[in-house]
Amino acid sequence: MKLVFCTNNDHKIQEVTQILGTQFSFLKLNDIGFTEDIPEPYETLEENSTNKAKIVFEKTGHNTFAEDTGLFIEALDGEPGVYSARYAGEPSNSDHNMEKVLTKLSNSLNRRAYFKTVVTIILDGTIHQFSGICEGSIALEKSGQKGFGYDPIFIPNESSVTFAELTAEEKNKLSHRRKAFDQFAVFLSNL
Repeated sequence: MKLVFCTNNDHKIQEVTQILGTQFSFLKLNDIGFTEDIPEPYETLEENSTNKAKIVFEKTGHNTFAEDTGLFIEALDGEPGVYSARYAGEPSNSDHNMEKVLTKLSNSLNRRAYFKTVVTIILDGTIHQFSGICEGSIALEKSGQKGFGYDPIFIPNESSVTFAELTAEEKNKLSHRRKAFDQFAVFLSNL
């Protein structure tokens, strides 16, 4: 089965490839010559993920899957949420995003947060969706060199260090993306 992953984000591609292993192969947008910017105009991860998959499916006819991920911080009323990638403005900059979070939380004792990933797959026109959540907290400062995005400030509940201090294998055992893509893999295996 040929599947297209609706992204050209190398970090996401690498992480999903590590999670899925050699069980499934997929193409990325560059592989099929899809270069359009895909908007994320909605208020939920579910809607944005579905929108990305629908656009690529409708324009190419390929079975597609897309994911959208957000960091939700309790003391910030769920911010940055669906705006995680561009929280500090355009263009997207992870360091600026993390600095904004740390500044807004500087006087807060409540550091509770969670990551959520929603994966949408469109197979022969039918939509299926899977989600994963990783509960944790926001560190007082950035720590670690691995990972991407908010990894240097997010400490999963099952760990005492940030995602950016864990190996890829350790992170993938705990991550929101792993939980969503495990469901995705089971679904594909049962087709």
